[in-house]
Order: sequence, then structure tokens, then C-alpha cells
Amino acid sequence: MARLFLFIVFGLLSYPISARAEEGQASAITEVPAAATHTVSFDKEIKPILNRSCVQCHGRGKARGGFKIDSRETLLAGGENGPVLEIGKSQSSRLIRLVAGVEKDEVMPPDGERLTPEKVGLLRAWIDQGLEWEEGFSFGRFKEAPLSPHRPEIPVAEARGSTNPIDRFLEPYFESHDVQPREPVSDRVFARRVYLDVTGLLPTPEELEAFLRDPDPNKRDKLVDSLLERNQAYAEHWMSFWNDALRNDFAGTGYIDGGRKQISAWLYQALKSNLPYDEFVAQLIHPVTGSEGFIKGIVWRGVVNSSQTPEMQAAQNVSQVFLGINLKCASCHDSFISNWKLEDAYNLASAFAPKPLGIFRCDTATGATATAKFLYSELGSIPADAGREIRLARLAEILTSEKNGRLTRTIVNRLWTRFHGRGLVEPVDEMDNDPWHPDLLDWLAVDLAESGYDLKHAIRLMLTSRAYQLPSVSLDLLHQQDYVFEGPAVRRLSSEQFRDALAAVVDVWPATPATDIQVSEDPSAPGRVRAWHLKADPLAVAMGRPNREQVVTHRASLATTLEILELTNGQTLSEILKQGAAELLASGSATPEEITRHVFRSALGREPTPEEWALASELLGEQAKEEGVQDLLWAVAMLPEFQLIY
Repeated sequence: MARLFLFIVFGLLSYPISARAEEGQASAITEVPAAATHTVSFDKEIKPILNRSCVQCHGRGKARGGFKIDSRETLLAGGENGPVLEIGKSQSSRLIRLVAGVEKDEVMPPDGERLTPEKVGLLRAWIDQGLEWEEGFSFGRFKEAPLSPHRPEIPVAEARGSTNPIDRFLEPYFESHDVQPREPVSDRVFARRVYLDVTGLLPTPEELEAFLRDPDPNKRDKLVDSLLERNQAYAEHWMSFWNDALRNDFAGTGYIDGGRKQISAWLYQALKSNLPYDEFVAQLIHPVTGSEGFIKGIVWRGVVNSSQTPEMQAAQNVSQVFLGINLKCASCHDSFISNWKLEDAYNLASAFAPKPLGIFRCDTATGATATAKFLYSELGSIPADAGREIRLARLAEILTSEKNGRLTRTIVNRLWTRFHGRGLVEPVDEMDNDPWHPDLLDWLAVDLAESGYDLKHAIRLMLTSRAYQLPSVSLDLLHQQDYVFEGPAVRRLSSEQFRDALAAVVDVWPATPATDIQVSEDPSAPGRVRAWHLKADPLAVAMGRPNREQVVTHRASLATTLEILELTNGQTLSEILKQGAAELLASGSATPEEITRHVFRSALGREPTPEEWALASELLGEQAKEEGVQDLLWAVAMLPEFQLIY
């Protein structure tokens, strides 16, 4: 203990306050700290040190003094003055002497926080232990996806004679990956899948039976078309997706004091009218009446970190949602996970600001001032001296330019993820990562632009493909390092889909929406209030509905402990089932058999099995009572067949 105390004291006394001692005296340090005695981890201990203290001058395309730490090889090569280290000899390595402050006239890093003796000791041990380096890792410039659109040729149809371009691209892909695609799912499974994906609702027993009886070989394409024409149901379903992504809600932080504004009415009409995607984006960037809330962000109460001002939030949210770029790290300092610099984030934020923004690094003013610029200068410039309205209009033009292939790649990747459980690029907000099928991504993106930015066109193309109609695969396969597409993943019903499905089974819908948005096609007709239109309650939160104080572009599809507890003991679900049971018994003429058949056909699209008939009979008895009907509803609602999209 005494030795440890003396070592710490020595470290504190010998640690340099500045590169030179006060009044021009040379540093008093003559020895470097001792090497760490444990086996160090490059990933957990060394990489953070190099990231924080060295990359700014010697990585990400920079090589001050000719020295680069892009790779193990460049690190060993040294700089203009020769090698800076020798493996196994850390004590005499110039790198260690520089970071320890031993060199008389030079200390590294030259600015900012110096390395502690403990960190120097970690670097010493790393050098002495062989200079371990993670395979494939680089401190050089990160890979960047292409920006311009690219239209690859559609492959010639092979043995299956596919007509959908998606399947034409996938035929050689399957062959090269030794995948033999299985037969498409049954009509019953397909209908349930596509109803939920387009409208968020289950098919009624009557709708399902009509589809199953239809002899038309093209009935699946016809069903997709008919569902996409249900503008109200389509808009109500996709409101949740866009509310998550655009950080729009009905209550929560900022709404009480006016520091935040809804875009619900504008968003609903944009979806209902299938507003072209380029116009949709442009109206969010350069707002029209009703769409201002997106770039307004959240005005947080109290003192806020400089990286979270409304203008910085706007830059971060626009980049994430429409370009698949994580700009949050670069909002405090040069990013450690991408090529984006602090200046880039502030320049984009300045397009939203009333006046040019002062740049803060880690919440400390740098003295520099940002200039309004788009992230990709090759797409166009923003008149920095113009008023805010002109800057926003120009930003909207640049972002939605036909030259910006990243805009369309990002949204078609989000749609693919929505329907298949995993994106062509993962994660969906890191669009610089490699897609598992680059040509398919590029073609879908160009096709969207050529369709007039018609999102329903892109959706139809995906849902009528054989790829979408393949049997589902386990979620476990999605997270394999060498992922190969074999079909859509099994997905959980979203919070809203689950709530709407229960409401449809028992025909009991909430009475009071969270807003006064008119959703019914007939204003005089009583409308059903769907789950997207409600404030979040414990059931919605437990099933994954986010608080929308930050952008959420993809909800997790794995059940949580909170969800399990809420589904088994939650008051919200209990009340829904209680109301539903009362409604099913309201007529007084429904027999236990009729109730059972109705619940199974409405919830699962089929008749009960003999075993299920027996269990239902046991629950309901000879004369159905409310408690027994509640138990039946709960039992069916807990079935994976009900909660999952296969």
C-alpha cells in the first residue's frame, strides 16, 4: 500500500503542467513511468488513448511531422525523424518519452489534456508486449459510401424466369452464396403479413376468406395494390414509423412550455396523399405551415451542452434520418467513428441558425465561427450571408437534389428493414457500412427517384417480390457476422399493431384521440381511434414505443422483461381484455362456441384446433361469463402466432 502511495505521489509530482516549465525552465522529468504489469487490451485500453490524444494530428488523413498511426505498419515506420518506437523497448522509445514529458522541448499531445502516468504505463506495456493490433482496424480515414446515384443493369432472368427486378438481382446472389430459396409462404401467411405491413391491421375473417378463394394467379399483386390504395389505413399505420423518426409526439418534454411543436396534422396529410419523398423532405427542411416542428427540435430547460442547442439538434436529426449519418459525436469534437469533423457539424447547424454559430469543442469555445455549409460541398453551396429562409430553401434543394444518391439509398434501406427485419445496410443509421447487395441497394434507390420519389411504388416493388414472400428466418440469423439473406425475419408486432389487433378482435376501440386530427374519410361517421393516435401508456412503453425525445429509426424486435411483466400483470391490458369480454357478451346470444370461433378467426385467421377447442371449452364452460372470456382473449393474445409476423 505504501509503495502504491509513493508511486501515485511520484506520478503527480512529475506530471507536466505545460510543455515547458514555468519561466522557461526545462522540464524536471527525467524518467518515464513504469509499464503496466497486466496484459493490456488494444481495444479497451490502447485504442481510446490513441483516439483521444493522437488521432487529431496523426490519423484520419493527417500526418503531422510525416507520422501516421493509421495502421500498425505506419506506426512502426515513424515520421520525418525516423522510428518513434521499437517493439520490446518501450523505455527508450521516443514516443513514450514524448507522451511522458521527458523530452526537453516537446510534449505530446501539444494541446489539451496530457497523458497520465497510468496511461503512459499502458502504452509502455503495449509496446513491450508486442504492439497488439486489431486485425483490419485503422485510424486512417473511414470508408465512405458513394454519394452519386448509380443504376446497375438488372441481371437476366435465370431458370425461375423472375419478372420482379429484386428477384432478378437475388437469383445470382443466391447462387453465389449456395442458397436454395424455399417455396413462398401460403396465401394465409402472406395475407396476414402484407395487411400488417401496409395498414398495420389484421385482415378480417371475411377479407381473408375472399382472398383465399380468389383463383386469380396474380391475386397477391392485386392485394398489395388494393391495400396501398387504402390511404387512410396506410397513413395511420405509417404515422408511428415517422413519428419515431421525426421525433414527433403528442405530449412530453417541451410541449407544455412551447419549446417543441407537433407536426402531426401535416405528417398525416403528407402520408395520406403519398406526398413525393423529395417534397416530403424539402417541406421538413424548409418548413411549410404545420411542418416546422421537426427542425425546431427540443428547447431543453436550463443550461444545455453546446452540442444540444436546437440548431445542433436539427443538424444531427437531418443527417441521421435522411442520410444515415451519425453527426452526434462530431457535435462535440472530431468524430472517433467517422470522418466528420466538429467544423462540419457546426457548418450544417449554421444553416438553421439565425446567425453564424461560434464553435465549441467539448463545450469549450474555440474562438472560431462556423459558416453555413452542407456536409457534401460537391452537391452545392449555401449562401452563408443570406437570411435563414433563403439558407433553408437552398439546403432543401441540395438535400433533395437528383445528384444526392444517399437520400434515396437511406430511405429504401429503411423500407427494406421494415419489411425484412434487417437492412441491406446495417445499422440503418450507418449508411457508410457495406451493403450485403450493393447493386440491389443502388438500383432500388435510382428506381425510387425515377418513379417521382413515390414511396408506395418502392413498397409495392418490395412486397410483390418473391424475396418478401419467402418463409421467415430466425432473428438469430440476422446478427451473424457473415450474414446471407435467405428471407424476411420473424418480427414482433409493434406496440401499435398489437393494440389495434386486440381492438379489432373485440371491436372495442379507444374513444379519445390525443389530437383533433380528422382521420375519417367521412367526417360525419364515427371513426375508430387507432393506437398511433393515443398518448403513450404503460403497455405502449413496455412494448417498445419510444419517448420520441430523440430520433428512433428502428425498434428492437426482441421482447424485454418489462414487456413480459406488463403482458402478464399490467393494468392496461387487463382493462382492454375486460372491455373486450363485455362487448363479446353484450348481445346475450353468443354461445361459447361462437365466441371461440370468432376470437380465433379474427385473431389468427383460422379455426381452432381440436386441442384449442377443448381448452376454450374448459375456460368458457357451458354458459360463457366475462372472466372466462377474458381468459380466452388473454390466452390467444399471448400466442406467438398472434404476437409475431411470420
